[in-house]
Amino acid sequence: MPAVPKHVVPVVVQQHAEESAILRNIRSALVAAPHVKLHHLRRLDDRIAAHLDGLAVAGEYGSGLCDAALENPGAGEVFAVAVRALESRDTRRLDRLFALAAAVPDAWRGLISAFGWVSGSSLQGTIKELLASKDPLRRCVGIVACTMHRVDPVGVLDAAIADPDVHLRGRALRAAGEVGRLALQGACLRAMGDEDPACRFWAAWSALLLGERRESIRALVRIADQPGPFRERALRAAMSGAELRDSQAYLKRLSQDPARVRDLIQAVGVVGDPHFVPWLIRQMEDIETARLAAESFSLIAGLDLSLLDLDRRPPEGVESGPTENPEDEDVAMDPDDSLPWPDAAKVQAWWAANGARLQPGARCFMGQPIDRQNCLRALREGFQRQRAAAALHLCLLNPGTPFFPVRAPAWRQQRWLARMS
Repeated sequence: MPAVPKHVVPVVVQQHAEESAILRNIRSALVAAPHVKLHHLRRLDDRIAAHLDGLAVAGEYGSGLCDAALENPGAGEVFAVAVRALESRDTRRLDRLFALAAAVPDAWRGLISAFGWVSGSSLQGTIKELLASKDPLRRCVGIVACTMHRVDPVGVLDAAIADPDVHLRGRALRAAGEVGRLALQGACLRAMGDEDPACRFWAAWSALLLGERRESIRALVRIADQPGPFRERALRAAMSGAELRDSQAYLKRLSQDPARVRDLIQAVGVVGDPHFVPWLIRQMEDIETARLAAESFSLIAGLDLSLLDLDRRPPEGVESGPTENPEDEDVAMDPDDSLPWPDAAKVQAWWAANGARLQPGARCFMGQPIDRQNCLRALREGFQRQRAAAALHLCLLNPGTPFFPVRAPAWRQQRWLARMS
C-alpha cells in the first residue's frame, strides 16, 4: 500500500472504495427493476460518481485500497479498480483485471460495467488496442464497450461473428443488432443454426432488429417454447416483432398450457391488444399472478398503479423472496418483487371508465399507439422494464436504429435522449 498523502483521510477513502463497490452491485439490480425510473437511476449514479471522484482525488492511495479489495473479487470491487485504471490509463492494472475476468464471472461483469461507465475520452486508444488484439476476450470487451457507448466497431464485427471463440461470436452477433448494422442481417440469419444456444438467440434477436421478421421470429418462438436462460427475452422479442394476427394465434396456443400462465401474461402485455385487458384484470385476483398481470396491464394502458392509488397492501402471509427460516431450501428471489399489488376492483372501475379510448384489435404501448414519440416518452418517463421495451420498439419501427442502452449511466442517457428529441 502506498504512503498516505497529506491531503488524504484514510477512513474516508476506505469508505469511498467500499461504497463504490456496494452501490455498483445495487445498481446491477436496479437497472432491471420494475419500479425504477431514469431519475431514480440518476440519483444512484451521482452517488457512485461522487465516491469514484473521491478515489481519484486520493490518487494511487485510492487505487491501492481498491486493489486490496480484489482478494474477494466481486463485480463491484472489480468495477472500482477498473474505473480507476481506465481513467488513469494504468495498463498494468488493466492487464491484471483481464486475467481475473478470464477466470471469474463476477470479475467479467465488473470489468464490462467499468468500460460502460467511463467517458469515451477515457477509452481513446484503449478500445482500438482491444479490437486489434489476438486475445478473444479483449476483442470481446472492445466490442461490448463500443455498443455501450453507441459506437459501431466498424471492420471488426464481420470477422468476430465467424470467430471460433463462442463467447466472442455471441457478443458480436448481439452487437450487430445493437449498433444497427443492416449489412449483417444475412450473417445473423445464417448464425441462427449455430451449435451454441446463446449464439442462436442473439443471431435471431439481431436479425429481427435488422428488419427480418419471418425466420427470426420463428427461431425466437422455438427458443421461447423451451426452458432455458433466453426463454423470456425470446418471448418478448418475438411478440414485439410479430404481426398482431400471428401473435394472437401464439397467445391462443399458450393459453392451452396451464403451466405457462406466467408466459401468457407477459406475452399479453407485450402484444398490447386492449382486447385482453379484462382477462388480465381477472388474473389480478389470483395471488400467484396478480402483480405480473398488473405489470402487463400497465404496459398496455400506461398507468402507474401506485401513483393512481390502484394498488393495495400485500396480502397477509405472503413473503417476498427467501424466508428467514434456515430450514427453507428455497432461496430463489421473488420474480415479482417490487411490483405493486393491484386492487383488482379499483383497476376494473378505472378500466370501465377509461378503457374505451384504447381500441381493441390494435397494438398499444403505454396507453398510446406504438410510434417513435411514444417510445421516446417511455424512455424518458417509464420504468426500466418499460424503457427496455421502448428501446426494442424503436429498432423495430426503423430497422438499423441503434439499440438504446437503458443500463448506461443516467446522465449519458439523458444527453442522448435530449438529442433524439
